[in-house]
Amino acid sequence: MKVSLNPTLNTRYPELKIGIIHYTKIVVAQSPQMIKGRMQLYQENLYLEMQETPVTQRAGIAEWRQLWKKFGADPNRYRHAAESLMRRICKQNYLTPLQSGVDLNNFFSLQYEIPIGLYDVAYLKGNIEIALGDEEIGYEGLNGRFNSLNNILYSRDEDGAFGSPFVDSKRTVVSESTTDALQIFYLRPSLSDSQSEALLSSAGKMFNQIHGGDYSTTLLTNVAPATTL
Repeated sequence: MKVSLNPTLNTRYPELKIGIIHYTKIVVAQSPQMIKGRMQLYQENLYLEMQETPVTQRAGIAEWRQLWKKFGADPNRYRHAAESLMRRICKQNYLTPLQSGVDLNNFFSLQYEIPIGLYDVAYLKGNIEIALGDEEIGYEGLNGRFNSLNNILYSRDEDGAFGSPFVDSKRTVVSESTTDALQIFYLRPSLSDSQSEALLSSAGKMFNQIHGGDYSTTLLTNVAPATTL
């Protein structure tokens, strides 16, 4: 499986950095109490922090809002996933545990202040490309409705679009039957390559400690826009 950035992205948005982690032979189950407790405490601390620093002023959230505008989308109408999670926490509408894969993915998104997608490889077909959507791109999302991805980054395989930093599709959702997963990190462009690689290594290690199996990380940039898993 090849994962690549669309050439247009490399030309128009050379600062874009996408992290890829491929997990194999994992076991997804109910989150251990350690993760549940850590997630709850982290959300409570975030709530207190955001009483002083509003969501849109947090560095990672603000940087991705600027990217949204650069792509041509309205960040107030189509909020990226990390911002949506934080706005829930601002209302003390804390995330409740679902299962280990999703819970840890949400934790990473809050911790790093970036959108992150997690996908079941069993439902992916052929090569994967990350591109910028147009008026014809969209899918039924995890939010229960059809989502247009015009001027929003999205991931596609041979069967079409399946993920984005806005909302992911139902088609590739991770469940307790998932054994092979792909995680896409929409990294902050301000991070250096070494900082980005350290972030991916840290996240992969933590995910591996909970789920077992093996993993590999790759950083996609305009200099290295493709990888083979």
